[in-house]
Amino acid sequence: MKWCAKGIGILAGLGLMFALLLFSVEVVAYHMDGYYETEYAKYNVLEDVNMEMEDLLYVTEEMMEYLRGNRGDLVVETVVSGEPREFFNDKEKRHMVDVQELFLTGMSARWMCIFFAVVMGFAFYKKKVGDTFFGGIQWGIGLFLASIAGLCGLMMQDFNKYFTQFHLIFFDNDDWILNPQTDLLINIVPEGFFRDTAFLIAGIFLVSAAILWIGSGIWKKRIHKGLGMDADTNQMGV
Repeated sequence: MKWCAKGIGILAGLGLMFALLLFSVEVVAYHMDGYYETEYAKYNVLEDVNMEMEDLLYVTEEMMEYLRGNRGDLVVETVVSGEPREFFNDKEKRHMVDVQELFLTGMSARWMCIFFAVVMGFAFYKKKVGDTFFGGIQWGIGLFLASIAGLCGLMMQDFNKYFTQFHLIFFDNDDWILNPQTDLLINIVPEGFFRDTAFLIAGIFLVSAAILWIGSGIWKKRIHKGLGMDADTNQMGV
């Protein structure tokens, strides 16, 4: 029974870490006022796309709403180089359809992971192996962090290789290969933007993971202490 509880705890921990990672992405992408404006100014994106800040922020807002499924298409009219036009070309639209599908699938999976962890938490909380379950969650957290650390190490050695591998795994076409000369989308997210965003997401994620680790440890000790008190009570009764 203990191995079962620990295994389920590890799965719950892995699932919660996946959910926390997507939560961190969502915080940066949707809930940090002024973030995009600051990054666009920092990396001179306006010059690269020949747009005004107000217009670019409008395009960004519509794109992010599309990813969430709150917009039916990416026909976004704006002004580029002083001329009215659609921001996204056909290739960019096709790629964003794939990105939206991946994003919405991840968000749905996030809630499934949270549901599984909560249900299992309630199921094991008052059982004798409850402390083992929460210990398993801590193992899951550690395994997830170790995997992320390993992946980061590989990407630091050859970023382009693993960036390409990621896209080959999750996309079944070459629409993700964009040309800076013809595709505006790639120009609004330069490498520095990606780097800043990745560090910010990582910071939020690690703080959240630490809170989850500490919380799991507290529940583990509380349950273990409760089991000890129950055992003492039973001995006194005998």
